[in-house]
Amino acid sequence: MAKRPVVFIHGLWIHASSWQPWMDLFKQHGYTSQNPGWPGDSDTVKACRANPQMIANHGVTGIADSYAKVIAKLPEPPIVIGHSFGGLLAQVILGRGLAAAGIAIDPAPMKGVWQLPFSALRASLPVLGNPFNFKKAKSLTFGQFTYGFANAVPENEAKELYDHWTIPAPCRPLFQAATASFAGNETKVDTTNTSRGPLLITGGEKDHIAPPILGQASLKKYPATVKTEFKLFEGRGHSLIVDHGWKDVAEYCLAWLNKNGL
Repeated sequence: MAKRPVVFIHGLWIHASSWQPWMDLFKQHGYTSQNPGWPGDSDTVKACRANPQMIANHGVTGIADSYAKVIAKLPEPPIVIGHSFGGLLAQVILGRGLAAAGIAIDPAPMKGVWQLPFSALRASLPVLGNPFNFKKAKSLTFGQFTYGFANAVPENEAKELYDHWTIPAPCRPLFQAATASFAGNETKVDTTNTSRGPLLITGGEKDHIAPPILGQASLKKYPATVKTEFKLFEGRGHSLIVDHGWKDVAEYCLAWLNKNGL
C-alpha cells in the first residue's frame, strides 16, 4: 500500500534544505516527500544570505497560502511536518482541512496561547526590540543562534549548524505572533475542525525559543474529540531537527505515523 506524500515546512532562520536527512530517512520507509521553501527563499543557503530582501515582509497567511498551492498539486492530502514557525504553519494547514495529518515540532504559538516564557522573549528580542524591523528580514548572530537554537549542544556543533543552515528570516511572522492576543488573526488555527486528521505536537525540554509550555498550551486548545498528542523530548533544544540527535526525533515521528495508520 502506497504511503501518503509528506510536505516538510521549515521555520524561521533555517533553510528548507535542512530537511534533506529527514527526507532520505522517510524515503527508506516508503514515503515520497518535498521541502518547499517560503516565498522569497532561494534554493541554497548562500543565495538566501545574498538576497535577504527577497525574503522580507512575508507574513504567516501568505506563507500558508503558498504551501496550500503546493499541496493542491498533490494526488491526495499529504502529511505535513513543520518545525518552529513551520510547526504553526502545519497546524494552520491541517485546520484548513488540506492535510491528512500533521506533526508540529516545537511550534511557534498559535493565537490564543498567551504564555510568554522569559527565554522566548529574550530569543525574540533581536527582532521584536525594534518595530522598524517589521518589513525587514534579519539574520541571527552566532550568539543569538546559540541561545535560541543551540543551547543544548556543544559550542563546536552549534557553530557547524549556524554556518551550514542559517539564513535571514522575515520579521513579520514574529510580530504577528507577538501581537496575536489583541490584534489580527494571522496565527489563528482552526482548532474546531473535528474532521481533521491526527496531530502530534512536540516540545524540547531545553528549547528557549519555543519552550514546551507553548506546545502544551496549544494542545489544550484542541477538543478531546480530535486526536492530538504531545511528546516531550528531554534534554533537547530548538535545534533538535538538525543537530546530532535529529534521527531520534525523526524515528519517533515515523513510529507515530505508523501507529496512526499513516
